[in-house]
Amino acid sequence: MKYLVVLGDGMADYKMDVLDGKTPLEYACTPNIDRLAPLSQIGLVKTVPDGMKPGSDVANLSVIGYAPEKYYSGRSPLEALSIGVDMQEGDIAVRTNLVTLSGEDDIANKTMVDYSAGEISTAEASELIKAVKEALSDDEFSFYAGVSYRHCMIIKNGTTATHLTPPHDISGRVIGDYLPSGEYGDKLLSLIERSHEVLKNHPVNLERIKNGKNPATHVWFWGAGTKPSLDNFEEKYGLKGAVISAVDLLKGIAIGAGMASPEVEGATGTLSTNWDGKIEVAKKCFESGCDYVYIHMEAPDECGHQGDVWGKVKAIEKVDYVVGEMVKYLETQGDFTMVITPDHATPIVKKTHTAEPIPYMIYKSAKPNNGILKYNETDAQSGEYLSSGQLIITKMLETK
Repeated sequence: MKYLVVLGDGMADYKMDVLDGKTPLEYACTPNIDRLAPLSQIGLVKTVPDGMKPGSDVANLSVIGYAPEKYYSGRSPLEALSIGVDMQEGDIAVRTNLVTLSGEDDIANKTMVDYSAGEISTAEASELIKAVKEALSDDEFSFYAGVSYRHCMIIKNGTTATHLTPPHDISGRVIGDYLPSGEYGDKLLSLIERSHEVLKNHPVNLERIKNGKNPATHVWFWGAGTKPSLDNFEEKYGLKGAVISAVDLLKGIAIGAGMASPEVEGATGTLSTNWDGKIEVAKKCFESGCDYVYIHMEAPDECGHQGDVWGKVKAIEKVDYVVGEMVKYLETQGDFTMVITPDHATPIVKKTHTAEPIPYMIYKSAKPNNGILKYNETDAQSGEYLSSGQLIITKMLETK
């Protein structure tokens, strides 16, 4: 038996007038999902426990089968695992975005123009973070390059008591009320301000401005946490697993759980990602002995944060394409179980994550349902409700 999760990050949404009163999931052309839906178990699943923030870290841990209440220690530590940071006891990892802020002199009056610095490329970002590292690192603060705009800073013997705000939560807002505060707040604010002096005239940014792209004007800190400790996935579930993703967060979860985390050339986490590359790597994982493969696709979430309605529809249609190609492959391999789900909603109107239950779909080739539900936010309300994301893998493994 082979088990596949197709995770469309942030895929769930609200109904919109511009989509004829439908959600992006309802509006998108998804023939492959539509074919499987009546044969599947469909319902809503609560992936974000009460009292926890609806981040992709919490929600993906939940879907993979790790109760966030027990295992979650912060987002950046998981990303640190992915980029090879050897965290020591007492270290605090802090997600470090390259962002675009507006040009006012007083930082409190600046606006969060772009939380991703125009989806800056990894090659460009590496040069910028290298410059930041050379200028700002010391015995207390160390910077590490990640993917695209997503990077990491380690605070030696630090604290998680600093109040930090995810930049994608404040797109288009003046940042004065969201600057670092509390313990270490002054130090982190100083690093943000000093980073501008490093970045403003860097050749990479001057070239981006010349080409009409958003420059990376500052670093921005959020997602702090302590060294993570995840149980081994194979020991926990009896399955040899792999996670396929472009983002360090998911790679870090995989590494922490003892799962494979293969590289996909051209994987970006955006609409321009190498969709076919992810499909081929997923096949190779199964062929190399994996029982469980988790294909994570970031593009719907990115479009949600950017308020890009039509981009989100296209991203969902790409998710459907991946579903179709994987079904064709798995049908030649024997019995299989496939889950299609977001981790959380990223509604276009909010441009950030929300915590409400999201629609899931479980198809079992050996035991197809005989139903009438379609896979979307509305129909899922009539299906079976799962009170935690961990129940996804429980349902996948059920044989009755």
